[in-house]
Amino acid sequence: MNNSLQTVRWSENVILADADYIDKVAFNLIVNFERMLGRRIPQADMARWIDCVALDGGIREGEHETLVVLIHQKGKQGLENFVPSTYEELDGKAFKDHLGEFAINAYPIEQLGEDFFTEVLELVTAQKEVKRVMVIPNLEDELIYNKVREALRRVDDEEKRVTLFAMQPLTGGNYRQEILGYSLMAALGIRSEEIRER
Repeated sequence: MNNSLQTVRWSENVILADADYIDKVAFNLIVNFERMLGRRIPQADMARWIDCVALDGGIREGEHETLVVLIHQKGKQGLENFVPSTYEELDGKAFKDHLGEFAINAYPIEQLGEDFFTEVLELVTAQKEVKRVMVIPNLEDELIYNKVREALRRVDDEEKRVTLFAMQPLTGGNYRQEILGYSLMAALGIRSEEIRER
C-alpha cells in the first residue's frame, strides 16, 4: 500500500475514487452525448462532480469536512476529461462551498487492481472518525466488484454509511447504491431536459 495513505488525516466523510475509471466513464459519456445531443460536451467540472457525489452520499448543506482520495495509475499525469485535470493541480488542494470543505489527495500506485483498492477501502472504513464513505471503484471488473462487496460486508452499517457508485444497479450488498452517471452528467453540463427533448 502507498505509505502516505497510512499518515492521512481522516475526515468524517471520505470519497474514495478510482480516478482512471471515472476518467474513462466521463470520456464515454462525452462521446455518446455529443453524438446524441449534437453539441460539444465540455470536460467535467471536478468540484461540481465532487459536490454531486457528496449529495448522493448523504451530505447536506453545512460545515462538513470531506476528504477526497483519488487513486490513479503511476505515470499518469492527470485526468483527460476533467478540469482541473493534472494530479499536481489537484493533490493537496481544497475548496469550500455550501457543503463544507473538500480536501483532495491524489495517490499514484504501481498496479491498480482489486487487492489494492480493497486494501484502501478497508483502511478507510477502519478509521473511527470516518462516518460516511462514498466509494467509486471500477466495478466493470468482476474481481474488483467481488472484493469490494466482500470488504463492505464486514463494515458495521450502524456506524458507517457507505454508498457505492456504479453505472448500473448492483445485486446485494451491505451498502447504499447510486448511479455514477448522474453525477458525471451534472459535472459535464448535460441537463435532463436536453435528453427528454430527444
